[in-house]
Amino acid sequence: MLTITPVAEQKIKELMAEEKDVVGLRVYVRGGGCHGYQYGMAFESKMAEDDTVIEMGDVKVIMDSQSAPLLQGAEVDYVDSVQGSGFSIKNPQAKTTCGCGSSFSY
Repeated sequence: MLTITPVAEQKIKELMAEEKDVVGLRVYVRGGGCHGYQYGMAFESKMAEDDTVIEMGDVKVIMDSQSAPLLQGAEVDYVDSVQGSGFSIKNPQAKTTCGCGSSFSY
C-alpha cells in the first residue's frame, strides 16, 4: 500500500482547498524519464471503476490499475528546504533512480 507522510497530507489538503471539484490526488507511473518510468501527480475530479483509492485522514489517494502495483510500498513526502520544495516519492521497488528522484527503473 502507498503511504503519505503527515507533512505531505497537510500540504495536499492545503492545495486541494484551492481547487474546485477535487475528489483526491492521483499518483501515477508512466513510461519515460531517464530510467524508464516517471512519477506523476494530479488532482482528480472523478475516479474510474478500476482505480484503487486509499484514504489517509482527509485525503484520498487515487491510483490506476497499472500504477498501483508499481507504487506498492511507496511513500509520498513533501520536502521544503533551501534547495526547493515539492513532493517526493520513495519507492522500495525501484532498482535505480535518477538524481532528481522523478524517474526510476523497476
